[in-house]
Order: sequence, then structure tokens, then C-alpha cells
Amino acid sequence: MIDKHELDQLIEKALQEDVRDGDHTSLAALEKDSTGSAQLLVKEDGIICGIPVALAIFQKVDSDLTVKCNYTDGAYVQKGDIILTVYGNAISILTAERLVLNCMQRMSGIATITNAYVKAIEGTRAKVMDTRKTTPNLRFLEKYAVTVGGGCNHRFGLYDMILLKDNHIDFCGGITKAISKAHHYLEQTHLKLAIEVETRSIEDVKEVLECGGIDRIMLDNFTPKKVKEAIELINGRFDTEASGGITLETIRKFAETGVNYISVGALTHSVKSLDLSLKAEII
Repeated sequence: MIDKHELDQLIEKALQEDVRDGDHTSLAALEKDSTGSAQLLVKEDGIICGIPVALAIFQKVDSDLTVKCNYTDGAYVQKGDIILTVYGNAISILTAERLVLNCMQRMSGIATITNAYVKAIEGTRAKVMDTRKTTPNLRFLEKYAVTVGGGCNHRFGLYDMILLKDNHIDFCGGITKAISKAHHYLEQTHLKLAIEVETRSIEDVKEVLECGGIDRIMLDNFTPKKVKEAIELINGRFDTEASGGITLETIRKFAETGVNYISVGALTHSVKSLDLSLKAEII
């Protein structure tokens, strides 16, 4: 679900960035009371995402605009499909146009590529997971788009999970010490947070198993063969996550090792937006 308050704040900031004291092109070219309609068109096949965001933007720009939707988030769409039609003041429609497209194109691109990864590992128990490699202040929309595409969310931020990565472990002085200090911190702060530990070798995995007291083991930059070896060692004691440079071409090999989760930063950090356009017509 998209947090309505967070979305409202984002839209306000985005409109301030783009519009400020007015859409002067539309104000100059169109009569103030011009009315019309515009269709949101699909220009390439994919998974549509961001319709609730579009509706909120149109409402924020002009509460008198009306929108007819033909699809819901998560639907597979093809080139030429009409996602929605917006009716009302022509200036308002054009003022909202770019923000609607910017959000929906990116969100649909994320949902589409996530869905491709999910389909690539069908029949295995592994789940595709995102990372924190997101656009600042857009994380809540990007992570929502991952779920629309069939993936699942990793931690949302630094506040909702303890993830002892390589730098934490190196700065701390080793895996055992890092896990011990994490438990001490949670006891002191009375927080209830899951603990995940990143491992870089089979030896690291063995050390985590000796320590225990954690929830998930990340197998970072392991080959599929090494992941399988680690899974056999862990033997179901903890959830497992494969991570590091995993692509659409290689994900199936990782999924077949029996790993629980596969995190893919590319779902959000380098995604191609889905091509959409808004075509207007004066009534």
C-alpha cells in the first residue's frame, strides 16, 4: 500500500519544483476555461503501475478533473492500450501531465523488470527481493512497484532491521564481535529487530553458524555452486539470501540452489522506464 500522507507530501514538492507560480506555456496558449480530455497511452508492453499516484496528482492539481480507469496496477498491458482517460480543464490536465508520466513510467518500468525476474524463477521456492538502492525520497513508490511486479521488499531503511554488512563487520573487528554487539545494542535499546549478517566466504558462514542468534544469512557474491554449498551447511537453521551482481540471465541458477531470497539492486537502481504518453484532445 502507498502511504497517502507521504504521497501527498511528494506531490506537493514535485509540483512546486515543476510549476511554482504557474504553467506559463499552457496559460499563454489556452483559454482559461478550455476543456478537454486526454488518454494515457501505452507505447510498449509491460506491467502497469502507479495508477493511484496518477489519480492523486490529478486530484491535487484540480479537484474538478474526472478520471476513468481501464486497468488496475499489476495488469499486463500492450502497446496501444489506453490506461485511463482524464476529463476537465485543459490547462489543469497539461499541468499534471509530466508529473503523472514521470511517476508512472518509472513505477511501471520497475514492476515490469521485477515481473521478468519473478517469472525467471517460477517453480523454485526463492523470492525476488529489492534493496535500498533507490531514488532518494521515492523509495516508498519504488518499493511498492516491486511488489506490484510480484517481488518482495527487503528492509525499508536503516531503522527497521539490523544488517551487518562487510563494512560494519570490518570496522567492528569480525563477525562474532559484530553479532555480539548487535545483541547488546538491542538489549540496551529494547528494540525488536531482525538481524541479518553478510558473509563473503564459506568460512564466514561457518562462523555465523557457530555464533547463532541471527535471522538471515546473506551470501554475497557467491557463485551458485558456493551458494548451494552454504545452503547445505546452514541446513534450514536460518533464512538465506543470495546477493551481488545477479542478473536476469543468472538468477535461475541461484534460485535452484534452494536459497530463500535473491536480492537484486537493478530492480530500482538502473531500471528502464516503461514508455507511456498522454495525448490530449480539446472538446
